[in-house]
Amino acid sequence: MKDLLYAIAAGLVEDKTAIIIKEDEPDEEGTINFRLSVAPDDMGRVIGKQGRIAKALRTIMRAGAAKKDLKVTVTIE
Repeated sequence: MKDLLYAIAAGLVEDKTAIIIKEDEPDEEGTINFRLSVAPDDMGRVIGKQGRIAKALRTIMRAGAAKKDLKVTVTIE
């Protein structure tokens, strides 16, 4: 799942070296939280107009996780 998030983020940003993904331990419901951090100049590219790209990114991650019987959330920092 971390590789999927990195691949999506790398396609969106210019500075690929600034991509940092931290994976939190599953909470009591079994949901894994991925925290995505990118360069300040690329933040708008990841969030998109009115958050559309961020919403699509989260949807893709949930769909990928569902195939593996996991629950994930993505937080953009």
